[in-house]
Amino acid sequence: MVCSGCIRNVIVQAGHIGQSAVRSVRLRAIYRSLNANIGLRYTWNRQFRSSVKMMVDTAKGEPIINVLPEKEDDGGYASGGWKGHGGSRAAEFLKEHLFENLMKHPEFMTNTKLAISETYQQTDMNFLDAERDTYRDDGSTASTAVLVGNHLYVANVGDSRAVISKAGKAIPLSEDHKPNRSDERKRIENAGGVVMWAGTWRVGGVLAMSRAFGNRMLKQYVVAEPEIQDQEVDEELELLVLASDGLWDVVPNEDAIALARTEEEPEAGARKLTETAFTRGSADNITCIVVRFHHEKVDPDPPNMEQA
Repeated sequence: MVCSGCIRNVIVQAGHIGQSAVRSVRLRAIYRSLNANIGLRYTWNRQFRSSVKMMVDTAKGEPIINVLPEKEDDGGYASGGWKGHGGSRAAEFLKEHLFENLMKHPEFMTNTKLAISETYQQTDMNFLDAERDTYRDDGSTASTAVLVGNHLYVANVGDSRAVISKAGKAIPLSEDHKPNRSDERKRIENAGGVVMWAGTWRVGGVLAMSRAFGNRMLKQYVVAEPEIQDQEVDEELELLVLASDGLWDVVPNEDAIALARTEEEPEAGARKLTETAFTRGSADNITCIVVRFHHEKVDPDPPNMEQA
């Protein structure tokens, strides 16, 4: 177990989706410390539970999590984590605006991938504009999961990662944005940048990730265009683990899924992953979101039991 003194701040989010005979399914969520009494609705016949365990190190930048209700009429659920570097302003800005902007996008329900991509990049420009008269140059990663209809959309900028368990198999839904990734290095160099070794591979010898929000001085090379993958939600989809590099540096994908699957409650799964990362010597901030899907078949049109 991790001593309580090791965790400077803990934020827990838990939710439940119940069944309904119609396509409307309601989620009751509790989001302590950031939001309270959030009511969510999602149109899919299954139970859904999620939990977050987080350690905050304000000296290095603040990991932040967020959850937002669906669009008013059509349903949808969004959850994500942002990890700041060089300060917490960028992460705070994303927490405040990213999902809000996404839900307002006119094509959120009809062309979700386009909406996510445009919203990420527009929100990045909004942040840079808001900070243009300051001397700050902080940035942030973002890793989000958006549920629309029966599709799960995972978008990533930076070195956080999303991994699902499908029929017990660990399947990554994102690829870390590292400067030494061959396609990322080529993109950076084509834009006039340079990737060099400075303890690890860094853009311009400064930033150890190839995509991020903010980072004005490196913006020409360090873009906020997300890579997006979508996954159809079926009965084989068991859970989602979305976490910062503080977890993945020491816990492989397969280990993370195996550990999370041993716990029925997502909160317990998130706690186990966080404590495992500490035990294995993670020296970085850890943000961990666990989402568990419970599938139950519901008859939308139950037979009429009245006697003739």
